[in-house]
Amino acid sequence: MSKPVVAIVGRPNVGKSTLFNRLIGRRVAIVEDVPGVTRDRIYAPAEWRGREFVVTDTGGILWGDDDPLRSRIVEQAQMAMDEADVIILVADVEQGLTGADHDLAEHLRRSRKPVFVAANKVDDASREAAAAEFHAMGFQGMFPVSAHHGRGVADLLDAVVKHLPESDSSPSYDDSTVRLAVVGRPNVG
Repeated sequence: MSKPVVAIVGRPNVGKSTLFNRLIGRRVAIVEDVPGVTRDRIYAPAEWRGREFVVTDTGGILWGDDDPLRSRIVEQAQMAMDEADVIILVADVEQGLTGADHDLAEHLRRSRKPVFVAANKVDDASREAAAAEFHAMGFQGMFPVSAHHGRGVADLLDAVVKHLPESDSSPSYDDSTVRLAVVGRPNVG
């Protein structure tokens, strides 16, 4: 048995990569205000209160988009959900609960995996009331968080690690694996 896997999923630009970086304790995922920056799955090891696990960042999920790139992003996110032992659904308190959030929640319910909602962008106590609507998604728990500032992330992680299966010492993520990124502007070859 390898280390348990926690997948971070959600719509574009809700703070998934920021939360990913917060959970692993360093900046690995690129964070931008532009949708579509994260396209493939990104894996990194994490540890919380002595429990080791792997966190997977995913691109933003939008169902029903005919764009081939968007379809590949959704495929990559689906692979992450399939591999995961626990899923964190990130939502944006500033935008509120959307139809796309409901669609993704329905999809995640069918996975029969533990799902926790991270109602993100709750930068101070005044925004906690706005996060309450995300309880309606009906998952294991809803946690008002600020991925950027770290607010509420400890409570989220406490709940997540309680639902992780036991692991042995064999790594599922190997730091010696060669990783390659091809970067550049769109449509330049």
